Amino acid sequence: MTHSQHHSEACRDTGRCPIVTFPEVVNIDEIKDEAPEVKTFYLSFLNPEVAPYFRIKSGQFIMCTVFGAGEFAVSLPPSPEHDRLHITVRSVGKVTDALHALRPGDKLGVRGPFGNGFPFATIKGKNIVYVAGGIGLIPLRSSIVHALQHRQDFGRIILLYGARSAGDLLYQADIEEWKKIDGFESFITIDRPEPGWQGQVGYVPNLIEKAKVPVEDTVAFVCGPPVMFNAVIAQLLKRGMSEDDIISTLERQMKCGIGKCQHCAIGRTLVCTDGPVYTYHQIKTLGEVI
Repeated sequence: MTHSQHHSEACRDTGRCPIVTFPEVVNIDEIKDEAPEVKTFYLSFLNPEVAPYFRIKSGQFIMCTVFGAGEFAVSLPPSPEHDRLHITVRSVGKVTDALHALRPGDKLGVRGPFGNGFPFATIKGKNIVYVAGGIGLIPLRSSIVHALQHRQDFGRIILLYGARSAGDLLYQADIEEWKKIDGFESFITIDRPEPGWQGQVGYVPNLIEKAKVPVEDTVAFVCGPPVMFNAVIAQLLKRGMSEDDIISTLERQMKCGIGKCQHCAIGRTLVCTDGPVYTYHQIKTLGEVI
C-alpha cells in the first residue's frame, strides 16, 4: 500500500484526516506578485486522493519542500473553507530564493498541516481586531477570511494594517473585497507620504486610537515586526485589554513540524506542536521576546 492510499483509508476509517507526514507533490498552478520579493503560489495536489482530505485550521502552517534546495515552514493563508490552496512567501534566503525562481508547472513537496490554529470556538460573539504590519498579514489572512465567512458569529471585525509603502501592502484585491462585507472595517496606512496615496500616513499603532478599538468583548490578533508588535501590545494593554485576549503567532526555524527534533523549543513548549498560536500571556510566561 502506498503512503497516499494509507492516508486516504485512514481518513475514511476515522472520519478525521491525519497530517501528511511525508511530502506530497503539488503543482504550482499560478504565481502572483504581491509586493517586492513577495509572491503568492497557488497549488494543487498531483494525487487527487489527497486533496479532499487535506483540511486546515486558520493559524496552521505547512512544511514546504523546494526540490534540490531544501524545506521550510510557511503559514497557510487560505481559509479552511472555499479557498484555493496557496502560500505567500517573501524571498529571504537560499530556499525561498529557489522557490521564487520557479514557474507555473513546477513542483513542490508539502507536509502538514501542523500547529494548533486560532481559537475560533472560544471567541464567538466577540469583536475581532486584526493588527498587522508588512508580511504580518500573511498568517492572519486565513483567520480574516474565515471570520468573514461566518460573519454572524462575531461582532465588529476591524483590520488595522500598514506597510512601508503602498507597493508593500499585501492582498490589496482581497481587502477591497472584504470592504464590501457589512461590519468589516479597515484602516490602512503607509509609513511616509507618496504621490497618489490617498489613505492614512503613519505607523500602525497610530491606527488604534483612530479606529476607536473596543476593549470589552474583544480579541486582538497581532502579527508584525517586533517594533510594531511591542508598540501595539503596549497600547492595547493601556486601553485595558487582557493579555489573554491578545493573540499572535510565533515564527521559529522549524525542521520536522511534529515535535521530534526539538529545534523550535521555547521554554517548555514546541512551537510546531504547542503553537504557533499563543496568547500574549503565554508568550510572556515563556519569557519570549518578540
